[in-house]
Amino acid sequence: MSTYTKRVVMSVLGVVICGLSVGMFKHAAFGVDPFQALMSGLDAVIPIRFGTLYVIVNLLLLGFALAMDRRKIGLATFINLFLLGYVVEFSQAQCRRLLPAPGIGVRALLLLAGLVILSLSSALYFTADLGVSTYDAVALVWSERQTRIPFQVCRIITDSVCVAVGAALCLLAGMGVKQILGSVGIGTVITAFCMGPLIAFFNRTVARPLLGESAEKKP
Repeated sequence: MSTYTKRVVMSVLGVVICGLSVGMFKHAAFGVDPFQALMSGLDAVIPIRFGTLYVIVNLLLLGFALAMDRRKIGLATFINLFLLGYVVEFSQAQCRRLLPAPGIGVRALLLLAGLVILSLSSALYFTADLGVSTYDAVALVWSERQTRIPFQVCRIITDSVCVAVGAALCLLAGMGVKQILGSVGIGTVITAFCMGPLIAFFNRTVARPLLGESAEKKP
């Protein structure tokens, strides 16, 4: 298998695995990943369809990525745009079918599994280097331009900002505590602080070895 073919396969697998993990997060109901938490807050205060809002926000982020580093946008970016949503729908539907009323223990396992799988998926399509999602491009570009700040720290900061803004918007919209915790809960906070280091770990141990790259190369 050629290196380019490996990169395409890694990109597709990364997006598919990401979609599966997001469905698990949603069914666990401890809070979604930081970017989805931001989207939930924006959706609560902006009176347009969520799908349209999602496109607008991602177009803004796409503009940032194109202006700062066009190399971050590629085939994987568009695979993400057109495939991810459908995989999330499938994953959430299967979780509901197999686990219609999960207890807190099962929900905690779903959260943990979702976090690990989401980090693995990110490592795969980052390292494939055929373009990343528009949100992921923010931390990557920042990390590469500010060489003194490691990627893990950049990711923690961007995720934390998304969590804070998402929670503030949900409160501004007058959402109840239960509704807010479903979007911006303990799972969101855990993800915000753990995902960056986990992505770096999977970059070193899984993604780069698949391409025969050095484990010491910067994310």
